[in-house]
Amino acid sequence: MSVIVYSKPKCMQCKYTKRFLDNAGIEYTSIDVFEDEGALEQLKEEGLRTLPVIKVEGWEPFMGYQPDKLEKIKEI
Repeated sequence: MSVIVYSKPKCMQCKYTKRFLDNAGIEYTSIDVFEDEGALEQLKEEGLRTLPVIKVEGWEPFMGYQPDKLEKIKEI
């Protein structure tokens, strides 16, 4: 399973999302959209404008800190 978290510095929802995944032992790739402008442009093209953006292989991407959806990742 591949999990990617697109985030930015000083974003509390991003921090909470990563903390949740860390505490659950879920491995993920973190991409800072301020460091990777290509990633930011890609998200904009996809209509994803709120951070964090979480992409899970086989799922529709979702935005923001959503513990209910993050819980479902643990079940995979």
